Amino acid sequence: MADRIYNVLFLCTGNSARSIIAESLMNRYGRGHFRGYSAGSHPKGEVHPLAVEVLRRNNYLTDALRSKDWSEFAEPDAPRMDFVFTVCDRAVAEICPVWPGQPMTAHWGLPDPAAVEGDEVTRIMAFRQTFRELENRIKIFVSLPLNSLDRLKLQKSLDDIGQVRLDDTERADD
Repeated sequence: MADRIYNVLFLCTGNSARSIIAESLMNRYGRGHFRGYSAGSHPKGEVHPLAVEVLRRNNYLTDALRSKDWSEFAEPDAPRMDFVFTVCDRAVAEICPVWPGQPMTAHWGLPDPAAVEGDEVTRIMAFRQTFRELENRIKIFVSLPLNSLDRLKLQKSLDDIGQVRLDDTERADD
């Protein structure tokens, strides 16, 4: 069981920002125990340039990132998902494909940084905030003792992670 790699799919409507950032974070913090993927119900067809910029500023490779339809992961030859997380409120309300293997699911909704209007600084700050929120949640997730939690306790933990905000963890660190 120690050699097992868990597949984690992050879903959003456009698959251009939040889910892409989460995929990248999972692949870094998963340290070979988790493999991150992302997709959207109505993919934009391109990764948002500010998502790419935030990832590059944090030393992530971005060349292989792409916006893709979630149907790719419902195909018979697709990787079998162990976890599926929605990161936007619109995606959670949509009817998802049936995922082979009945993965555990949770909603980790965050505001859409691509929807933020204003000057360049305001917009990049929204993407940085999204990056930090997802980074925090993913660090908590990958530290869960998956082998020692029963399915109900694990589901509660997954749901609780979706409620964590940076403000909560920053106060806990004070």
